[in-house]
Amino acid sequence: MTRNEEARLIAAARRGDSRAFAGLVAAHQQAVRGFLRRYTGHWADADDIAQEAFVTAWRKLDRFEGRAGFRSWVCGVGYRIARDARRTHQRDGARDAAWSTEREAAGEAAASIEDRLALAAAMATLPEPQRAAVALCLGEGFSHPEAADILGLPLGTVKSHVTRGRERLLRALDETP
Repeated sequence: MTRNEEARLIAAARRGDSRAFAGLVAAHQQAVRGFLRRYTGHWADADDIAQEAFVTAWRKLDRFEGRAGFRSWVCGVGYRIARDARRTHQRDGARDAAWSTEREAAGEAAASIEDRLALAAAMATLPEPQRAAVALCLGEGFSHPEAADILGLPLGTVKSHVTRGRERLLRALDETP
C-alpha cells in the first residue's frame, strides 16, 4: 500500500468510514500479528492482542499524527497492550504465589496435583450453573446470597445448585481411582 493510499484510508476512517479502516486492517494485520507473535511467544495471545490493538487504533485514530506509518503506530499500540498484559500476568503470579505461601503458613495442606486434577475433572462434569454456584460458594467462599447476586439467580436456586453440585462432586471423587 502506498503512502497516499494509506493517507486516503486514514482520512476516510477518521470521518467514520469503517470500510476504510477495514482496508487498513487488511493491509497491516499480518505484520502486526507477526510482530506480536514473536514478542509474546504465544500465537493465540498475540492474535487477541492484535485484535485489541486494531480496536484501540480505531477508537484513537484521531491521535495518529502520521509521523511514522500506520503500521508502525498500530504495532506500538499492540506492543503497549502486550507489555501491560505481561506486567499484569507477572503481578497476578506474584500475588498467587504469596497467597499460596500464606495458605501453607496458616497450616492448610496444599492439595496434591492428583487431587487437583481429579477435582477439576469432577467440576467439569457439573452442569454450568451448578459449576458456577459451587465454584463461588465452596471454592471462593462467597455466601449463597452473594453468589445469587453474582449469577443473577434466585437464592433458592443457588442453594440447590450448591447442594446438588457438592453431592455430585463427592460421588465423582469417591469413584476416582
